[in-house]
Amino acid sequence: MSKIVKLKKGFDLNLVGKAPLEFIQVAAATTFAIKPTDFPGIQRPKVLVNEGDTVKAGTPILLDKAMDQVIYASPVSGEVVEIKRGDKRKLLEIKILADATVSHEKSGALDLNQDRAALADKLAASGVWPNLIQRPFGIVANPADTPKAIFVSGFDTHPLAPEVPFLLQGEERYFQAGIDALAKLTSGKVHLNVDGSKAVPAIYSGVKNAQVNQFSGPHPAGNVGTQIHHLDPINKGDIAWTIAPYGVVQIGKFVLEGIYDASKVIALTGSEMSQRGYVKTFTGANVSTFVGGKAQADSLRIIAGNVLTGEKVDAQGYLGFYHNQVTVIPEGKYEEFLGWLKPSSSKLSFHKAIGMFSFLNRGEFKVDTNTHGEERPFVVSGVFEKVMPMDILPTYLFKAIVTEDFDEMEELGLYEVIEEDVALCEFVDPSKNELQELVRHGIELLMYN
Repeated sequence: MSKIVKLKKGFDLNLVGKAPLEFIQVAAATTFAIKPTDFPGIQRPKVLVNEGDTVKAGTPILLDKAMDQVIYASPVSGEVVEIKRGDKRKLLEIKILADATVSHEKSGALDLNQDRAALADKLAASGVWPNLIQRPFGIVANPADTPKAIFVSGFDTHPLAPEVPFLLQGEERYFQAGIDALAKLTSGKVHLNVDGSKAVPAIYSGVKNAQVNQFSGPHPAGNVGTQIHHLDPINKGDIAWTIAPYGVVQIGKFVLEGIYDASKVIALTGSEMSQRGYVKTFTGANVSTFVGGKAQADSLRIIAGNVLTGEKVDAQGYLGFYHNQVTVIPEGKYEEFLGWLKPSSSKLSFHKAIGMFSFLNRGEFKVDTNTHGEERPFVVSGVFEKVMPMDILPTYLFKAIVTEDFDEMEELGLYEVIEEDVALCEFVDPSKNELQELVRHGIELLMYN
């Protein structure tokens, strides 16, 4: 039975730079990369190709020795031009110079009537499997596990987030095929969660083999972690999987056509983006083609993803596996006279002391990377609880991680959260702590100890 959930806690960042719902023309990216850092939980990455090798879209190029049945595939066809390593030969990225026309490895359509184990093995060997993320811990799912449920968030409430149905228009057949495959992988339900404040988009209407739930309210209403908490919370010993709608479509294409199709539509957003709109590209694209002539500007922050959870990249950086937007905003390399004491209606802030006149601004806010202060001692202010729509105590959870108190971390809800679930807490934190990094540290403590 579907559920309707209305959330009150949270905070929407209404920013300048949203992409209009239209496609724009930009130069096609020529180089693409797969980065192990995109996949939390990879322990021992092994490269399966050499520089100079020719690959197709779907050719295995990387695996994790700790879970070697899951392969990470090339998003395009072309030549492997660089295997970049860092300190102690740590693998950083595998770069591919793309062909003008992408060709695919083909395996034929997939039979969904086969047993679950065989289906999981074929998906794991196809390149589409890394779309499936395990909760707890936010790592790539293990095909040997059977999750109690699979959750799909059909909308995104992050700042300047693209309209997910617009990204997937015309993919209804593949989306349904992906849902059908997911239903075979879980012992429970597939939960498809949609924006309850809008009409159900065409791609989700009439979907079978899934329970459609409605969520409404401020960000993080679109976060799948928030949705899991209100539908079927994660307790110690539980395993659930999550997947983005794009990943569902990818699985559907492999089921119906037997190919790994890494083509995707992304949004170009942010106040400093040269052109805003939607473009077609492939996973792992070089971002320089999207940001135009501003790519080299030191005064700009280029972000693969959104401003809360995205990854800072340089002009020659690459779109991450899970990213569906590129954002460009100003750097905040300046000091401000009087700081938060100066009245202003142009500052976006959750705190009334800083944005005391922000209510006068009924439009959008232009933000930069200035933190308006330095890191300070961890103080109990109660602000985290105002933006966290989960029945946990984030302040005490963060302190438990800092003190590495394993029992407290478990009891206070670390199994329920990953980085994106505390991104708003980081934004409103008066102490300027790196809370997303702190949560990942806590997760790794639980995973490896």
